[in-house]
Amino acid sequence: MAGYVSGTGGANAGPRVVAVSNQKGGVGKTTTAINLGTALAAVGERVLILDLDSQGNASTGLGVDIEQRFKTTFDVLTGNAAILETVLKTAVPNLFIVPANSDLVGIDAALAADPNKAFKLRDAITAMIGHLRARDADQQFTYVLIDCPPSLNLLTLNAMSAAHAVLVPVQCEFFALEGISQLKDSIEQIRATLNPRLEIQGVVLTMHDGRTSLSREVADNVRAFFGNKVYDTVIPRNTRIAEAPSHGKPILLYDYDCAGSQAYIRLATEIMERERRYKAA
Repeated sequence: MAGYVSGTGGANAGPRVVAVSNQKGGVGKTTTAINLGTALAAVGERVLILDLDSQGNASTGLGVDIEQRFKTTFDVLTGNAAILETVLKTAVPNLFIVPANSDLVGIDAALAADPNKAFKLRDAITAMIGHLRARDADQQFTYVLIDCPPSLNLLTLNAMSAAHAVLVPVQCEFFALEGISQLKDSIEQIRATLNPRLEIQGVVLTMHDGRTSLSREVADNVRAFFGNKVYDTVIPRNTRIAEAPSHGKPILLYDYDCAGSQAYIRLATEIMERERRYKAA
């Protein structure tokens, strides 16, 4: 799957852009973004994470201190910096991040008068792809993962306007299905008005505990609702996954052998295999 790109086809068509989103908080969205990004990088993809949450948890979880965030996604969205001016390396080879900080709280006010405000990220990614075309293939990104805030606000609209697809983490706990139908409706509305190519990439079940009937019941309900969009891989409830962000590391660096790490490796493999089949169809 290394080198796969989406869009119009061909080696220079650009990366596969995926928004990791769920309007419900606490579902493992940021955890999925940073650990899926790490797993994809580990198997040869060149991955860029865009942190689009004002809490900056994806940045923190990849070891980017506040003092290192000289330019952020706020600067990208307001036109004060290009994406390639804001990219930082992480401790993971082939994994990069555009960090975020609390400046994003003011994005609505900063873009209030801009008629193009829902397309700022799309335009920035398009410009990045254009600049990268002149570079060697090993400098191209093959995946861009956008870590979205837990609400359907201007930041999420920008992410979905820029993305090819949405990856939806769903927590295997009570109220997990709350908001899922609304999210699906929101994606349909965005496809009709802002981004006709947008699709649901897939649904990943997180914080799953196979010992409990509740986790099994939620998993069954999600599979009944989304069908084959739900990945076979489930992310288990795992203490090591919860510990890793406080050490500024993705789980694959913090504890490679734990169940959480191995699950994200399987998820990355499954995502790439599905993409390969989709491309070949």
